[in-house]
Amino acid sequence: MWIPTEHEKYGVVLASFRGTVQHGLPLEIGDTVQILEKCEGWYRGFILKNPNVKGIFPSSYIHLKNAHVKNKGQFETVIPVEDSVITEMTSTLRDWGAMWKQLYVKNEGDLFHRLWHVMNEILDLRRQVLVGHLTHDRMRDVKQHITARLDWGNEQLGLDLVPRREFSMVDPDEISVTELYRLVKDQSVLIFFSSPPQMEHRHRKKETPAPASTHHLFVHVKSLMSANLGEELEVFFHIYDGRENRPLSERFFVRLNKSGLPKSPEKTERQCTTVLTVDVFFCVFAGRMGAGEKKNLCSVQYRRPFGCAVVSIADLLTADSKDDHLLKVYACNTESEWYQIHENIIKKANSRYNLSGSNTGLAVALQLLHGDIEQLRREYMVLFTRGVSITRKLGFSDVIMPGEMRNDLYITLEKGEFEKGGKSVARNVEITVYVLDIDGQVLKSHVAAGSGEPGGDEYHSLVLYHNNSPRWAEQIKLPIPVDMFRGSHVRFEFRHCSTKDKGEKKLFGYSFVPLMQEDGRTLPDGTHELIIHKCEENTSLADCSRYLKQPFSKANLPSNNQTLKGTKESFWITSFLCSTKLTQNGDMLDLLKWRAHPERINDSLSKLKEIDGSEIVKFLQDTLDTLFGILDESSQRYGLKVFDSLVHIINLLQDSKFQHFKPVMDTYIESHFAGALSYRDLIKVLKWYVDRIVDAEHQDHIQQVLKASEYIFKYIIQSRRLFSLATGGQNEEEFRVCIHELFMSLRFFLSQENKGTSPVAQTQAVFLRTFPAIYGELLKIFTVREVAGFVRETLGSLPTAVHADCPLEAIKLQCIAKTVESQLYINPESRCILLPVVLRVLQAHMQEQRDLVMCARILTTFSVMQEPVVSEEVELIVESLLGVLLRTILEISNRPQPAGPGEFVACLLALLRQMSDRHYQQLLQAFSSKDDLRDFLLHIFTVFRILIRPEMFPKDWTVMRLVTNNVIITTVLYLSDALRKNFLSDKFDYKVWDSYFYLSVIFINQPCLQLESFSPSKRKKILEKYGDMRVMMGCEIFSMWQNLGEHKLNFIPAMIGPFLEVTLVPQPDLRNVMIPIFHDMMDWEQRRSGNFKQVEAKLIDKLDSLMSEGKGDETYRELFNSIRIPLFGPYPSLLKKIERETWRESGISLIATVTRLMERLLDYRDCMKLGEVDGKKIGCTVSLLNFYKTELNKEEMYIRYIHKLYDLHLKAQNYTEASYTLLLYDELLEWSDRPLREFLNYPMQSEWQRKEYLHLTIVQNFDRGKCWENGIILCRELADQYESYYDYRNLSKMRMMEASLYDKIMDQQRLEPEFFRVGFYGKKFPFFLRNKEFVCRGHDYERLEAFQQRMLNEFPHAIAMQHVNQPDQTIYQADAQYLQIYAVTPIPESQDVLQRDGVPDNIKSFYKFNHIWRFRYDRPFHKGTKDKENEFKSLWVERTTLTLVQSLPGISRWFEVEKRELVEVSPLENAIEVIENKNLQLRTLITQCQNRQMQNINPLTMCLNGVIDAAVNGGLARYQEAFFVKDYIMNHPEDGEKIGRLRELMFEQAHILEYGLAVHEKFVPQDMRPLHKKLVDQFHLMKSSLGIQDPKKSPKKLNPSCCPYLRAPKNIASLSEKNPEIQQKNSPVF
Repeated sequence: MWIPTEHEKYGVVLASFRGTVQHGLPLEIGDTVQILEKCEGWYRGFILKNPNVKGIFPSSYIHLKNAHVKNKGQFETVIPVEDSVITEMTSTLRDWGAMWKQLYVKNEGDLFHRLWHVMNEILDLRRQVLVGHLTHDRMRDVKQHITARLDWGNEQLGLDLVPRREFSMVDPDEISVTELYRLVKDQSVLIFFSSPPQMEHRHRKKETPAPASTHHLFVHVKSLMSANLGEELEVFFHIYDGRENRPLSERFFVRLNKSGLPKSPEKTERQCTTVLTVDVFFCVFAGRMGAGEKKNLCSVQYRRPFGCAVVSIADLLTADSKDDHLLKVYACNTESEWYQIHENIIKKANSRYNLSGSNTGLAVALQLLHGDIEQLRREYMVLFTRGVSITRKLGFSDVIMPGEMRNDLYITLEKGEFEKGGKSVARNVEITVYVLDIDGQVLKSHVAAGSGEPGGDEYHSLVLYHNNSPRWAEQIKLPIPVDMFRGSHVRFEFRHCSTKDKGEKKLFGYSFVPLMQEDGRTLPDGTHELIIHKCEENTSLADCSRYLKQPFSKANLPSNNQTLKGTKESFWITSFLCSTKLTQNGDMLDLLKWRAHPERINDSLSKLKEIDGSEIVKFLQDTLDTLFGILDESSQRYGLKVFDSLVHIINLLQDSKFQHFKPVMDTYIESHFAGALSYRDLIKVLKWYVDRIVDAEHQDHIQQVLKASEYIFKYIIQSRRLFSLATGGQNEEEFRVCIHELFMSLRFFLSQENKGTSPVAQTQAVFLRTFPAIYGELLKIFTVREVAGFVRETLGSLPTAVHADCPLEAIKLQCIAKTVESQLYINPESRCILLPVVLRVLQAHMQEQRDLVMCARILTTFSVMQEPVVSEEVELIVESLLGVLLRTILEISNRPQPAGPGEFVACLLALLRQMSDRHYQQLLQAFSSKDDLRDFLLHIFTVFRILIRPEMFPKDWTVMRLVTNNVIITTVLYLSDALRKNFLSDKFDYKVWDSYFYLSVIFINQPCLQLESFSPSKRKKILEKYGDMRVMMGCEIFSMWQNLGEHKLNFIPAMIGPFLEVTLVPQPDLRNVMIPIFHDMMDWEQRRSGNFKQVEAKLIDKLDSLMSEGKGDETYRELFNSIRIPLFGPYPSLLKKIERETWRESGISLIATVTRLMERLLDYRDCMKLGEVDGKKIGCTVSLLNFYKTELNKEEMYIRYIHKLYDLHLKAQNYTEASYTLLLYDELLEWSDRPLREFLNYPMQSEWQRKEYLHLTIVQNFDRGKCWENGIILCRELADQYESYYDYRNLSKMRMMEASLYDKIMDQQRLEPEFFRVGFYGKKFPFFLRNKEFVCRGHDYERLEAFQQRMLNEFPHAIAMQHVNQPDQTIYQADAQYLQIYAVTPIPESQDVLQRDGVPDNIKSFYKFNHIWRFRYDRPFHKGTKDKENEFKSLWVERTTLTLVQSLPGISRWFEVEKRELVEVSPLENAIEVIENKNLQLRTLITQCQNRQMQNINPLTMCLNGVIDAAVNGGLARYQEAFFVKDYIMNHPEDGEKIGRLRELMFEQAHILEYGLAVHEKFVPQDMRPLHKKLVDQFHLMKSSLGIQDPKKSPKKLNPSCCPYLRAPKNIASLSEKNPEIQQKNSPVF
């Protein structure tokens, strides 16, 4: 027993099931099924992609999955419980699968293969997600990749755009329309890339739309590959700015062993932080540890240059993964240029460096990362778990957070100048660097060569071989603690490294530099020329106090010390301090140490504005602590100056250069600020400034104060909170009073009316820009309602009567926008207070069409905030904005604006969706007059029509269109009641009703609602969510129409076209609703005028135009045809009414006519969809053209289709048929001067001019079709017209044209066409061909087999019939296509021309094959017993004569057979015809030979041979035996005359043969003489054997004048009607 399932609702097919059992449902592996019932191991259900087909299948074939069930019962819907990305991926891949195969069929190979790769990638990613072993970050990345590929594929295949939030599809019903619009818009902007490799970049941009200010280069050193290494290497990395020629980062230091591998593998990775510019390079320097030139004799190690490698960061910008790079290592040609080898490589100065070795290369992995370091720690956790070294930027990062400590001194060993020291060669100089504290002790581990290794006690420079002017350019870092900086110094010891004296290093001098000056300032940044103090090798430098008293720099030498100034030996270093605690600025130092010098406070505060901003922000926390410390101790004395200094610092952070330091101040306020009493002074000074705004002459400083008001309020609020915390909330009322007084001052200042350019107005603008930023601070102390009150009163104090072009108005709107976007507006309590002022400002701007971009932003924001809906707020918004919103959309649609209508449309839809029944009632009741309501309805209907336009949204925004339509139909249902109540009866308003009907029609016909064109899955989703909105609107149209009553006459016939367009939508329910309206129209029109001619005319015109656009289908034809019978069922009252009326017959006649027209139009439309021009298209057009002429008498439509047919013929190069077609239009015109309007491609001209043009065009086409005789007739007619107007110039041209056509008749060869009879049998043929037979004129050189193949190509599903018998009714009624084709013979009408002697064959050929109405087909058969000895006794012929509706050639290559005549020809009559035909053929050939029209005599020779040889072998004797015997004469006494005729023809043939042989003898060539002699002998034998004797004496020489048989006698005038081919086949004389 089948029972409904409770939990088994959804599953996936594991194996294919054929469904061969009764009621079985075929399944394919991978299908998803919904299960309805179960029974003993079987399920009953359906496949989700085809829910209409239900059946049973084994439960073992199904893998069950969890699912939610909605609407349990008959109409339940199953929603899988799985990740939404997986669900989307599965359904999308199913849709792609079918389309992917079609790409192959359409030969779109490129997209086919690209999509195949993407589908495989998606499947791989899907497996990763389903396994469930991914980390959270990896899962996010995988989903990002999946959705990027899904979006790319959807775009390539033209599928719908899918709006997403966090990679998951959004439900349009669960978010506001404005948010949906924003998501869709953002998504469409992102889908801008055309290739899958770019998809990850697209989604990265989506997540971080703002470009990252910080970038990082991740480096992993693998190894150095070199053939002759043998020594340990020290490798330094840094990032270098090639534009400014300076390093951007510290050095990263890695030691390599003798094999080129890192000595400490765990320390080979580093993270370098920098801001990347265009010309940035990654430089690598390698130095080797060796013993000089004689390394085998010495154990002392020296650092020597090895090589350099450079890679451009720009090359890494496109790489998205951690790629391995093999960097080429270069060595400089001379060691003196080692310091600039990287610059030479960057500049590609090839002459200054070369490859270190052909196989030398440094293997590193490089990866470019984006974002701050904390973000990277979250996203790349694996990197930071391996002990990565952080290599810092030279200088501070963009943001220095409070508590961040950094005190790094970077010293670069630049160059030196040394004397030879008494040696013959230059020295090998090595520098040893030490850092010593105030006591002269070496600081341990405070000298760092780079970030990869720990710091050491000392640093040894490179040794450049024999160079007294070495340049090192080596950078070292001295991370000295702040408390040890004072008194410390750096000492540089210079030693000569000898390779001879046991490798000893001999000290010969030293330099030093103190790190801090006496006043506390540090060593200034820049290059310093240090003095080299000479010393002996064994000099002890342990007592540093001895040399510290000496000068250290040549720049600091007193002027009288010429000895040291004049020395040539010098040493240059460059220092750079990066410290958060030390400064090189004296003024800054004085301020920070204000307690030591209280008398300097005033001066220090004044000088603060002159200090460089970078110094201030570097010591931001200390500076702020200093200011508030001064304020707490001396507020009366320094309060104003401290306030100004605070304003200066706050505004400093507004600068783009320092805006990244705002978080520093925010953190300071939250965590470090301790001024609990400061709020009183800050409020006091701020109010003091605000009170002086109106009267102040100079507003610059006041504007600076107001610009800083955000942070001033932050300090005020935080100070008050600290005070409350410390005192338990004392003085609360006093604080509130102060704030209220401050806002009163602000409102007074804002209420001043000024010109837009006045200083006060500019100050108002400054305040309004910063005002929204203080809302959040006020909320920390005041309630939301109190803060909302402050904001409302402050914004409400602004003057309203301001000029439209006033800049303050735009600022006011920006302030409103920020208010709406603030936390204050989100809270419903405060929103209800703020909403009126927001709406007032917004309404004013939108009414004047000003600042629409900002208005759209505000509308969008508060439309999103409106969720959940508060009824009173919606009511207020509707009252204020609905009307102006409609006008704005209309205005933007008519006159494009910078803000497109999209945002306003989304806001309108959001508002309408939020409106309830009560809101609509209040809206409609609020109109004071009917005119106002009428204008509103017209506006909203017009706006809805704009929203339905295809160009309103991009093609793939289906989700947005569906939401729009859902809102429209809901609103229309509400408004239709207002239409019925207010604009019917005596208050009827045609314009409103017309607008309503017009909107309804275009709503139903819009492409996005035509569900039949969608895939089954898409159609199912739409129907489940929205239903078929077309049917809903159709029912509403019917209901409204029924309410019109007698006012229906106002819409007849105007609405016939639109309503007919609705019925063409292939939706049965919609058609059933709409079709009866036409009966109603016919009824009302009959009442008014006594007929429904207007209805008929409009119906026919609209049908033609709609069908031409591709609308309508087969079921529609049946539907319309059945109006008079089944469709009356649902409307019995209408049926009874029609039955009582007298116009029933004429109504049925109209419907029959329309149905026949529709049949032809549908056939025409289907044929026009085909590619090349074929007979089907032409035949269909001819059928339609004739219908318009004969049945409908619609001349204009008739002429239109004439020209469509003409174009088809020209395209197919049927020039003769094209001429006949255009002649139809020509015959409608007269030779008159009646003016004709512009029509089709014809200009405005007189009737005479158009007919002249047509004549000339037709003649030209007759000429191209070699139908010159017809062209001559038109030339004569045109010549007569020219002659009557005395237009001799054109007359002359026309006569010459006529003459040329005569010449072509005589000189050019014309091919004789074949004719074929074609029968089209079966119901599958188009209406105009179905069960009909036609005769077709074949193409040039086209024979029966070629024609048959062409027809089968045009009808690929047709079956060729192999017999010529007429088919029976089973063939006629079959649901198939059968073709019956055979050749037929034309029966010419112009016999007088063909029988006239002396007419050239060129002329006769035209009359043989033109103007043919009748065709003949002969089928031989035997009647009675067949005589084996002489078959001609019983050989009969069945002759079928076909008469056409029009002659060929004509407007088509084929015409329908109108009449078929069947006669039987007796054996005797057949024999007479055979001999007559042969005699005619002989006579023609003899004449041509005599007149020398034949190039050779072979045709005559062959014909004579065939006739004589057949006669000799008994051919004619067989006729004698059959018809000249006594038995036949006695049995057929009625044939006596015919027997005599046969005997006469036999004699005639003998005389013709005798004359033919005489002519043949005259022209026969010499080599054919033997054949001629044989023919003569056989001819005599033929006469003697047959006993044929001429009763009269035969002349010795025959000629045409004495041989009457050489002229065509009257009794054989019908010879041209015979079919020689079929007769010759059975002829005894052939």
